[in-house]
Amino acid sequence: MNTPYLAAAIQLDSGTDKSVNLAHAEALIVQAATQGAKLVVLPELFPYLGNLVTLKQHAETMDGPVLQKMRSLASEHGLVLCAGSMAIASTEDPSKVLNRSVIFGPHGQVLAAYDKIHCFDINLADVKTVESDFVKAGSQLVDTSTSIGHVGQAICYDLRFPEIFRRLTENGMQICLLPAAFTDKTGQAHWEVLVRARAIENQVYVIAANQCGMYGDSIRCHGNSMIVDPWGTILARADQEKPGIIFAEIDLGKQRRLRKELPALQHRRMA
Repeated sequence: MNTPYLAAAIQLDSGTDKSVNLAHAEALIVQAATQGAKLVVLPELFPYLGNLVTLKQHAETMDGPVLQKMRSLASEHGLVLCAGSMAIASTEDPSKVLNRSVIFGPHGQVLAAYDKIHCFDINLADVKTVESDFVKAGSQLVDTSTSIGHVGQAICYDLRFPEIFRRLTENGMQICLLPAAFTDKTGQAHWEVLVRARAIENQVYVIAANQCGMYGDSIRCHGNSMIVDPWGTILARADQEKPGIIFAEIDLGKQRRLRKELPALQHRRMA
């Protein structure tokens, strides 16, 4: 797609009531589409964000009601819609779920589905979580051509692993879709730096849709959803505490010019 278009990142404060979360997400998707967005990205675990131990009981299938609703919204409004991520029942390991991000096309078709590769297993003084106890890690990178450009997918903690973004770029990624529930503790130090770094070093747009507010018993999300261009400029940024929508123009012609004028991707040398 050569014509610039509007993209939207939706920031949510998801909780444990799936019906409330889904209604809020739907309202903001419709609002984004009404304001002209052609690409919309939701945050990680948008239908249910609670203690990880309860994640499995809220898991669905690809034909479940949440993704059926996302499919219909994409079709009704002619969107490329990244349905953030959600817990999908694992057939390989029934004791765990997959943390899956699904992209729907403007006709309601599934364009791609990515299972989070890097589980959030950390042991900081005031943030401790072992996502791998409840989530089966994915094993495949995912990128796909769409009507709005070649997109790659990553989820939250993946942001800390630059090698996967480089591989996606080598596969043709122009826009990275990054649903997240990035914590405030780590986000204050690293969120902006990492999002901008991934954009700069790969000369891609990064649409990072984050959660805000509390989840579980004690973890606060960082908010600050961002849309960053291939130069590393923050085109739009959300509030730290409030749900809402941010918009920015995606101009793939501008990206091509930058890659031509500053051909860093072609200058790589493996010593």
